Amino acid sequence: MKKTLLSSLAVAGMLAASATMTFAQDVDIGADAAAAPAPVVQAPPPQQGQSVFYQVLFGSGWLGTVLWLALFGALGFYIYLAIDCGILVRPSKIMPDALVNNVQAAMKEGDVVKALQFCENEPTPMSNILSAGFTHVEEGFDVIQEAVSAAADLEVERIMQRLAWISVCANIAPQLGLLGTVQGMIMAFGNLGNGTPDVGLLATNISQALYTTAGGLTTSIPAVCTYYYYRNRANRIILQMEATTMELIKDLRNVEVVAE
Repeated sequence: MKKTLLSSLAVAGMLAASATMTFAQDVDIGADAAAAPAPVVQAPPPQQGQSVFYQVLFGSGWLGTVLWLALFGALGFYIYLAIDCGILVRPSKIMPDALVNNVQAAMKEGDVVKALQFCENEPTPMSNILSAGFTHVEEGFDVIQEAVSAAADLEVERIMQRLAWISVCANIAPQLGLLGTVQGMIMAFGNLGNGTPDVGLLATNISQALYTTAGGLTTSIPAVCTYYYYRNRANRIILQMEATTMELIKDLRNVEVVAE
């Protein structure tokens, strides 16, 4: 009986020791797990090929697409006009030195017909004005002045009309941008009014409002600067052309037409 009790106590002691060791191992494992850093969960990469501007361009409805086409059209038309005016609004295109020298030489000789031929061979704004005066040489100096004044007004109007289209681009671009801004805000508030707004769609609507405003200003600001630059440049050339024209036709008071 005594041996059986000792054996039972020994077995119980061995079970207790085994349980203690198991509990200690569990505690160590739990401590190691707590000390180890948590695994980093990486966010999925953004979708390639669809930028915010792409979503704004094609995700704002048919009206937004029309607005963007109009903005791109205004920008392209402005660039064309800026290059065109840079080529044509120059002294060499409006009143070339060769024409002035040839007409001066012909007028010193008193040969109005020769001067008229020089103007017809080189059509420019100044040659058109001089031609209008030379064709009325037999009708008196007052008629010549009236013809020159009318032709000068016509040529100046043609030059200014070309510049006026730049002003149109400068004025219409911010209007289109403002319309896009209003459209984007209407869509944004309509999304908020649904009760459970789509955050992605709301961001696209706000981006539509901001991008169209930026697009309109991007076209308008350089267009305004270009318009005033070429307008002032054209005014200087026109004043110089008018002074040169009056200097050339003043000798028509007493000139005689040479018949061939």
